[in-house]
Amino acid sequence: MKRSLFAIVFLAFLIFTSNTQAQNRRRFPPKAKNSIAAQPSNNAVVVDERLAVLRFEPSLFSKAVIRMQNGRKISILGSKEADGVTFYRVTAPPNNYGWVQAEAIVGKFRRGDDARLAKLVQSSDGFEQIERAEIFLETFPDSSLRPAILLLMGDLMEETALRLSNEAARRLNRREMAASGAPLHSFYLNYVSLDRYRRHGINFIFNPNTKILHYDGASWREITKKFPKSAEAAEAQKRLDSLDEKMKAVK
Repeated sequence: MKRSLFAIVFLAFLIFTSNTQAQNRRRFPPKAKNSIAAQPSNNAVVVDERLAVLRFEPSLFSKAVIRMQNGRKISILGSKEADGVTFYRVTAPPNNYGWVQAEAIVGKFRRGDDARLAKLVQSSDGFEQIERAEIFLETFPDSSLRPAILLLMGDLMEETALRLSNEAARRLNRREMAASGAPLHSFYLNYVSLDRYRRHGINFIFNPNTKILHYDGASWREITKKFPKSAEAAEAQKRLDSLDEKMKAVK
């Protein structure tokens, strides 16, 4: 918990710094909203289901087509202001289209969306926080905030691994496991609660001596390999060293 808190505080500092630098660089007035249609890439992704109602018309009072889930990929066609908010006209494959509130989505087409999503990740909790962090990493591979999100992601997953270890120990029946003849580690690594994380490309490893699952450390390794000079690199290496010790531990 202390590590994830450190990562969150550090991320908040980087977001503040990023926003300040962006404001200092802004010398020209923003383009008109109708310039969206001329952008070379208008791909976006849903990050806030609370606002992600796809509507027939650009209005908060318009009939809804569907409510889109986090991670839903869409394409921007245009924009319009109504009812005090901005709406984007979008296509939502395979066969839906309509209008959605601007704050429900993020994408490279809009400057500053990486910082906005990072703030949303920071203020989230539970699986939704992990889900939004994954969306950030997929959508903004070149963001200056990527190392901080990677560090936070790793800390969250190691905390999750400990929680799932305790849950599995309570729910897995020792007599049934012994009767099956399958090795102990296979039950933990096939534990049903890991499925939702695997669907997001998140993997775990298992120490058979301590009977504890651990995050495999992929996000920390990415920091040390791709961002060795970043402020997060030293912290990531500490976590990898700690992971090595945990895997060698004997109960």
